[in-house]
Amino acid sequence: VWDALKKYLGNSQRPFLGICIGMQVLFEGSDESPEMEGLGIFQGRVKRFEIDQAVPHIGWNFVQGQGIIPTGRYYYVHSFCVPTHNLSTSSKNIMLCTTEYGGLSFIAGIQNDRQCAVQFHPEKSAKMGLNMLQHFFSNTLPIQTKTLTTTQGGLARRIVAALDVRENDSGDLVVTKGDSYDVREKEEQGETRSQTRRKVRNLGKPVDLAARYYQEGCDELAFLNICAFKGDALDDLPLLEVLRQASEQIFVPMTVGGGIRSYKAKDDTWVEALQVAAAYFRAGADKISIGSDAVYAAQKYYAANKQTFGDSSIEQISTNYGAQAVVISVDPKRAWVASKKEKDAMEKTDNEASRKFIITHPTARGPNGETMCWYRCTVSGGRKDTDLDAIQLCKASQALGAGEIMLNCIDTDGKQSGFELPLISLVKQHVSIPVIASSGAGSPDHFVDVFTKTNPPVDAALAAGIFHRKQVAISQVKAALASAHLPVRDHHA
Repeated sequence: VWDALKKYLGNSQRPFLGICIGMQVLFEGSDESPEMEGLGIFQGRVKRFEIDQAVPHIGWNFVQGQGIIPTGRYYYVHSFCVPTHNLSTSSKNIMLCTTEYGGLSFIAGIQNDRQCAVQFHPEKSAKMGLNMLQHFFSNTLPIQTKTLTTTQGGLARRIVAALDVRENDSGDLVVTKGDSYDVREKEEQGETRSQTRRKVRNLGKPVDLAARYYQEGCDELAFLNICAFKGDALDDLPLLEVLRQASEQIFVPMTVGGGIRSYKAKDDTWVEALQVAAAYFRAGADKISIGSDAVYAAQKYYAANKQTFGDSSIEQISTNYGAQAVVISVDPKRAWVASKKEKDAMEKTDNEASRKFIITHPTARGPNGETMCWYRCTVSGGRKDTDLDAIQLCKASQALGAGEIMLNCIDTDGKQSGFELPLISLVKQHVSIPVIASSGAGSPDHFVDVFTKTNPPVDAALAAGIFHRKQVAISQVKAALASAHLPVRDHHA
């Protein structure tokens, strides 16, 4: 295949489009696999990002268009790039456009006659990407627009719409939303939980809602099967069908999570996490979210004195699909600390797995007026507590190969009182991969707060219930961010 491709590319009049790694292999070599030579169609070498920003570079970054690439924002997800400094004259002459991230300029697009390659993903870049693909296949040039302003340029703040899906009591797959992870309707007046089985809160059909959010301008979608830990994930045919139908009409990245793990199936065969992930990827997912299984992997990692074995779901999937394909969904809750003596004991233990990152909470208080807390990881959809600190989980997950953190908080989930800013800042200070803030959004101002009041700033923010119920529109969120001089993607472009 390699020789055949090289022969095909020997004639620059033959049409070819390389996307992401499909662009990188056209160069002479890559630091990602230094022992392998590239195709050498273009001069230059692929380098890993060495910058003071979160890596992988994930999100919608700006491109000043040229050639077949219209000016606008495109979706990137990569840890390696072709820097423009020290680039050969021959490559500079055919370079279409560049993008900047963390102060580093790198090739966004390159073209030699009918051979074109781009670092971003046009197939996941909504209207802009589809427009570019149309120009490539029709061999036409777009009418270029003016350069965006500084506020509009740079990596956009991502807004993620999440859909918690599960079967209702009739067996239908529905979108639901809980309060502190409780997704059933509240009791009628005078009833108790023992007197009635409360119905699962039904907020709509997954594909219909996902399509709506795509049209309204969400930057990413996340389908989270909140009961999948109970069953056979590989046999989750309804969710696989949801992904297939959604991918036919939605052209932004989609994450799927719930029950991603290795397990024994009903027929006693062993199913690897990689098999589960592969089924979801084939159905249309771009990223896999791992929850409970990440906690178990982290516990094993610390128990082995930070030794890795390559058998965790995180390692299996990231090794085969890349770190950017693995998102860790963290479900923590506040654990209150009664005294300074207790705090010192938790922080100074020699057992790293038992060590806690304790803060003085700026607003919340414990049941007995406590001011200090740490964040306890839970599993099984928040139903079971563990002794693992959320910061320790995030650090271990990054070491095992994860590329992103989806950071929830049970205490703020469904409360619409704002994100858990102290937790988000704490995680950002201890990992170098992107973090998605989740749980607690109730207004556009809460999104402004999470992007401006976390240190370092969080990379993306997620909401569910307020979008499902149309309490807040995605356009309102983006308008508030733009008013705060934060770059956002204009989905009308």
